[in-house]
Amino acid sequence: MNVIKRVLDIAGSLFGLIVLSPVLIIVALLIRWKLGSPIFFRQQRPGLHGKPFEMIKFRTMTDAKDENGNLLSDEKRLTWLGKFLRKTSLDEFPELWNVLKGDMSLVGPRPLLMQYLPLYSEEQAKRHNVRPGVTGWAQINGRNAISWEQKFEYDIWYVNHQSFWLDVKILFLTVWKVVRRDGINANNHITMPAFTGTKS
Repeated sequence: MNVIKRVLDIAGSLFGLIVLSPVLIIVALLIRWKLGSPIFFRQQRPGLHGKPFEMIKFRTMTDAKDENGNLLSDEKRLTWLGKFLRKTSLDEFPELWNVLKGDMSLVGPRPLLMQYLPLYSEEQAKRHNVRPGVTGWAQINGRNAISWEQKFEYDIWYVNHQSFWLDVKILFLTVWKVVRRDGINANNHITMPAFTGTKS
């Protein structure tokens, strides 16, 4: 399964980068024009077995700060262009480079923040038994519109049931979700609220 999955990742990410290159160039130019430099958002995320890697996405927010030099809230820094990129998932396309490099997979649990690692229960930590994905079982079952507990349940279910055909199904359903723009935001939040640990 691992070999087949890696072959699918390499073929899929390479095909995507080539076919989508005109779109990537246009988005990069729009970001440079409207948001300035840098064009990409880079951040350390936990990969396979929690090993950190640098994830790359298109930048969607400004660097606007308050009078004390602190970054403004996500809601105030997210521009119309950023909202459009997120609704269409165009901001995620550069992650295909992470897939090609082997940091990520096309399908798997989404890579979250490094500071969440010590907050996971033993069961939730199993999400790192596979490479993180550009999309995953949780993404086609609610994305950011579901709770953290539900998200982790979907992630662990995928880890325990992963197969080639499940990955193909998730990829096709992801396209459908993106077209319908389902589950982009959590209730009353522009982005998913921070994970603070599992309630006992």
